[in-house]
Amino acid sequence: MTTAASDAGLILVIDDDAAMRRACEAALRRAGYHIETYSDGPSGLARIREQSPSVLIVDLKMPGMGGLEVIKHVKEIDFNIVIVVITGFATVDMAVEAMKSGAYDFIPKPFTAEELRVIISRAVERERLGREAQRLRDEKAAQARKFVTFVTHQLKSPLGAVRQYLDVLLHQMGDDAPERQRQWIERSSKKITEMLEIITNWLTISKVEGGQFATDRSPLQWRDIVDPTLEGFLTEAQQRDVTLQASLPDDLPRIVGDEAALRMLFSNLVSNAIKYNRDGGRVDVTAEADEDIVRLSVKDDGIGIAPEYASQVFDDFFRVKDGSTRGVSGTGMGLAICKKIANELGGDLLLVSEPGQGSTFTVVLPRAQADDDADTSSNSDSDKGVK
Repeated sequence: MTTAASDAGLILVIDDDAAMRRACEAALRRAGYHIETYSDGPSGLARIREQSPSVLIVDLKMPGMGGLEVIKHVKEIDFNIVIVVITGFATVDMAVEAMKSGAYDFIPKPFTAEELRVIISRAVERERLGREAQRLRDEKAAQARKFVTFVTHQLKSPLGAVRQYLDVLLHQMGDDAPERQRQWIERSSKKITEMLEIITNWLTISKVEGGQFATDRSPLQWRDIVDPTLEGFLTEAQQRDVTLQASLPDDLPRIVGDEAALRMLFSNLVSNAIKYNRDGGRVDVTAEADEDIVRLSVKDDGIGIAPEYASQVFDDFFRVKDGSTRGVSGTGMGLAICKKIANELGGDLLLVSEPGQGSTFTVVLPRAQADDDADTSSNSDSDKGVK
């Protein structure tokens, strides 16, 4: 057994030519590789879904599903599988196209057993190096998350204690305390609260990026998230004379997601829609669906976002630095968290905005399977408004 063979996992061959399959199997088994062969794309892909091979050898010219289509599906299943294509002399251009699609190398017909073994040896080494690089990246990411968790805990504890001391001090001072001293203590407590919010958001972003936050994938109704969240913002909206309005179709399909993460995402969008709105404005929540996705939009008629800032609002710590946001508190991390949550759940967060006219943020998420859609909510009104 060669060194490459001892490092390799499964080698899988997809080729409609029985003689070619036998030749590949004989050459590679002689070198110690574990090999399986399949005569068409669908059967080979079914096996790949069960167990990802180290290397896939696929013929480009096959009836039915050709090699290029197989490569496309393989990359969707496991992007890290190393692919070697078999091609006739007349289809070298197709082999180049296959490599642009993600194949690692190609071997033209006819070829010898030794030529095949050399290419597969290189492919196995490529797969081993890729696997090792991924392991190192995972270790680095885990260490980074561990560091963030440690630092945020070490910062939150003393800051929380200081805020408590200030609150107690403010209470003990009573109403006779000098106004200037009271203002200093109140401002100090407010700044500490802002610091704690930044630390909490930093930890949330670290968890989302590490795949540790939006971990659940359950069928959910948007209404079960929207209605209680809007109720929670009722007081804040009334203080600004802002109307909150939700119009969700009764037959809106379920989405696939993590309830806690989506509550955070939607809360951030509603909070922003109130904060950056005008007094007496509106926040409208609507939804629609098509064959594969569900869109939920949060629209305000507030200050809007200038075009030069629109591409940056989802960046970590970014805040618009013009006069329109003066006096509005924030960490610049809320929208970044929302975007990362939507992406982690297989969707996206989109923005349409015009200065002075308001903004619309749209959450796009995959809809649940049809058999999950039957249990739609029927105990809530389809049009709910609060002010």
